[in-house]
Amino acid sequence: MVAGLSSTVLLSGETGTGKEVIANAIMVMSNRKNGPFIKINCAAIPHSLMEAELFGHERGAFTGAIALKKGFFERAQGGTVFLDEIGELTTNAQTRLLRVLQEKEIERIGGKSTIPLDIRIIAATHRDIEQMVKEGRFRQDLFFRIKVFPIDIPPLRHRKNDILLLIKHFIKKKSIDMKLKFTPDIAPGAAERLLEYDWPGNVRELENLIERSLILSQGEPLTFNEFQTNNRREGQRTKNSDKMDVYDLNEVISRHIKKVLVKCNGRIEGTHGAARLLNVKPPTLRSRMKKLGIPFGKKAGMHSQ
Repeated sequence: MVAGLSSTVLLSGETGTGKEVIANAIMVMSNRKNGPFIKINCAAIPHSLMEAELFGHERGAFTGAIALKKGFFERAQGGTVFLDEIGELTTNAQTRLLRVLQEKEIERIGGKSTIPLDIRIIAATHRDIEQMVKEGRFRQDLFFRIKVFPIDIPPLRHRKNDILLLIKHFIKKKSIDMKLKFTPDIAPGAAERLLEYDWPGNVRELENLIERSLILSQGEPLTFNEFQTNNRREGQRTKNSDKMDVYDLNEVISRHIKKVLVKCNGRIEGTHGAARLLNVKPPTLRSRMKKLGIPFGKKAGMHSQ
């Protein structure tokens, strides 16, 4: 809905949820896709250089400014600026950014004339900007300006239906990146423990695990055995806990169906299909999966029959 417009977008979510991926998707689907796409990590710019890097400077504006320099915003003319970790902007940079959003213009440090801008801004943060506004660490007027179209990206633990799709995607992608001769399969039952994990590092943690598993597999089916070692602390915590986890009945059924699907490599029908193991008819299983929001067939990227 917003990609084809020039409206400012604010992406919020935990570290590793894929904010930059969403920003890329918005840019590719926009009418600015052929223009510059400038990515700026605000947390990586020293505070003393932030204004000069973002807005540019004139020659002689300060000690060391031996030549005119265009800032990131000016270099993005006709395109898109992705401001990652916008919560790290200094107070002065926030004030200048507000002018960019309000007036569509900038003034270089040491400059005497304004420069009109034709850019689209996509901002991202893992911080609670509203809380920063309350604490006086982020301008309220700027917050309202960047929050034209907010998109909250949920953590991976809140969208576990995506895990199997992401596993298959990253296996294929990383196999190509690593120039493997063929794409390894997933060993039967190997993905089950990945479905139970909460993924504090989100999609980035899952992507790194897949790459590590491909390196260790040496061409054999992926077992994710190394993940069991990484997850030992979580398992020990659960073992020592006196509390019993209680789940909604539909969640229990959903988890069980997903485990069986992993074991059957996504197949629903046939002798080795999930329907046979669950002792239900394939149409009944598909109907139940649809109600529970479990993807199958082309939606799941599996070869369901």
